[in-house]
Amino acid sequence: MSGEFSGMLSEQFICFYGAGSMAEAIARGILDKELVSSKHISMLNRSNKERQQQLHLQYGVQTAMQGKSNEQYLQQADIIFLAMKPKDAAAALRGLKPLLKPNQLIISVIAGLSISAIQKLLGSEMAIVRTMPNTSSTIGLGVTGISYSAAVTEQQRFIAETMFDSIGVSLVIDESMQDAVTSISGSGPAYFYYVMESMIAGAEQAGFTREQAELLVTQTALGAATMVQQTQEAPAELRRKVTSPNGTTQAALEAMQAGGLQKAILAGIKRCAERAAEIGRTIEEDI
Repeated sequence: MSGEFSGMLSEQFICFYGAGSMAEAIARGILDKELVSSKHISMLNRSNKERQQQLHLQYGVQTAMQGKSNEQYLQQADIIFLAMKPKDAAAALRGLKPLLKPNQLIISVIAGLSISAIQKLLGSEMAIVRTMPNTSSTIGLGVTGISYSAAVTEQQRFIAETMFDSIGVSLVIDESMQDAVTSISGSGPAYFYYVMESMIAGAEQAGFTREQAELLVTQTALGAATMVQQTQEAPAELRRKVTSPNGTTQAALEAMQAGGLQKAILAGIKRCAERAAEIGRTIEEDI
């Protein structure tokens, strides 16, 4: 069955409504895995011709500079990715509404925008996929939370998951968990970068050059993540293994605990999920 669906995917026309970094990451993954021909992918933005030209030259995708209007690409598409900024979503979807056909698949990568809000803006029970990828998708190491509307078929589910697996891994979840996914994996890379920034600053204070500090911290972070992945051991267990009683690591961890590191991380995750919900409510209030 999956082979049959794979053949169907290669025949699909895909339109990215919004041409930012996330749209580019998904398009790159699709093309790198040779799921769809570049001639079957269009990427649209408002009027940035330089961006359109760069995408066409780099990936061979179609833009408004290749002869068709944005409206024509949207009408032609089998799959439409909603990849505009949240503040532009309501107006953009209202404009999209008269162009749609009943059998099109709508995939949203817009933080906070619910399936019900998309349905209200489009005015019909379309097949809608709500997703939350993260920025690591740009190097094929992303993770994406995926939720489906009732109208999404088994074939469309396979197509959606295949596309997001081309940029990392995907996890199908109930839509009620989407704000939580945003707070863990969607915004999560920034948390690790923040910790790395602090460790680099500590290395510089210890006397290392900036270049040496970045090398030490980056390789340490990479090694730690790879250890968890390859050993399949829990982070807590790996931490215990490297923490000798009354040793240097224990002293460091005790200082971090006393400084409230875990409490701060948990508070940040909670606030991120709340903010995602607030963005969604703001969009819905604009409907």
